[in-house]
Amino acid sequence: MQGNLSEIDIRSILQLIELGQRTGELFVESYSSPVNNNVAKPQHHFPTEPSWFVFFLNGQIIYATQSAGSLSRLRDYLRRYKADKEIDNIKVPSFASVHAPEYGYLWAMLEKGILTPAQGRGIIHNMVRETLFNLLSLRRGSFIFDLSPALTPQLTTFEISSLLAKIMKQIQEWNQFSPYIQSAEQCPVISDPAQLQKTLQPHIYNRLKNWSDGQTSMQQIARYLNRDVLTVAKAIYPFVQKGIVQLIDQKPKPLQPETRIQKVVCIDDDVIIREKVESILNQNGYKASSLSDPLKALGEVFLMKPDLILCDIAMPELDGYEICAMLRNSTAFRQTPIIMLTGIEGFIDRVKARIVGATHYLTKPFGESELLMLVEQYIGPGIAINYQVDKTFSKFQNT
Repeated sequence: MQGNLSEIDIRSILQLIELGQRTGELFVESYSSPVNNNVAKPQHHFPTEPSWFVFFLNGQIIYATQSAGSLSRLRDYLRRYKADKEIDNIKVPSFASVHAPEYGYLWAMLEKGILTPAQGRGIIHNMVRETLFNLLSLRRGSFIFDLSPALTPQLTTFEISSLLAKIMKQIQEWNQFSPYIQSAEQCPVISDPAQLQKTLQPHIYNRLKNWSDGQTSMQQIARYLNRDVLTVAKAIYPFVQKGIVQLIDQKPKPLQPETRIQKVVCIDDDVIIREKVESILNQNGYKASSLSDPLKALGEVFLMKPDLILCDIAMPELDGYEICAMLRNSTAFRQTPIIMLTGIEGFIDRVKARIVGATHYLTKPFGESELLMLVEQYIGPGIAINYQVDKTFSKFQNT
């Protein structure tokens, strides 16, 4: 099952999955502008277009997430249990899905006794509701439902019908906040502290003051408080109306400076593409190398240990999807950014890339700025110094 949200809405898709008692994954991707074709065409890169995964078992929801692969949401939920720092002491669990790394980390914390089963179920419940709230508000996008084995292990499941009824009611209430509140990702900033302090109890004012830093969104506040975002918006709304509190878009956090030169490997049977990638990246402060034989690439990549992998989709004997899936099955590359390269236009290819665990998708031909933008997004800017590629790395370069 696949198509556009102009043809069928998320609510109906979920109801069909429940009715058919299906097990598998629903992938949904938003796009910001209308398209004329029946399915969405990918852009050269799509860093700003959000996407989501929802996992099902016999027509019930196991877990749901925005597919950015970040652990920041889990950290937010763990904060109220004073366990957000514990993630740094946990290795990537062997059963962690590439589409849902936070799910694996959550299970690891349950196994170590950092969280109780009740706390784990509560966190997953909030994550599912949060994700469905975003999905059910979506008007433009594409989707594909893939029948596949269930995400394991399972801590809990949720009946779709009861969730839909509650969340649709929340969305109707949320829409009444417009135009003062536009998004759950907006951040409160106090514009009249004296007036607000007169209105709120001291402990509530102090808590809101600490979070009103222009970096903490209403969604994050809801996670800290173990509440839904509608409850937080209701509390803030009167002050926003009066101009006592302003809502601003979250400012991007600056990238941390990287002290070592980042390694990039390009797997592609096209010599022109390989030379282009190496030339662009090497001139911009990265250690870039390339591999032409997909059958040999897997073993050589393990020796290289790159920070980012560019992988062509259409190659003989072993295609990019298979290479990506094999790399993701290894703990060593479970979190490494893998960007798929292809000259094929079509939503199906992009979705397949996501399903096998690709981080992003870049359409050929691409320019220098497009390649650099994508690489910088995942591993930061290159080091602006002259260097020679070390012998260990360069001996795998293909000419």
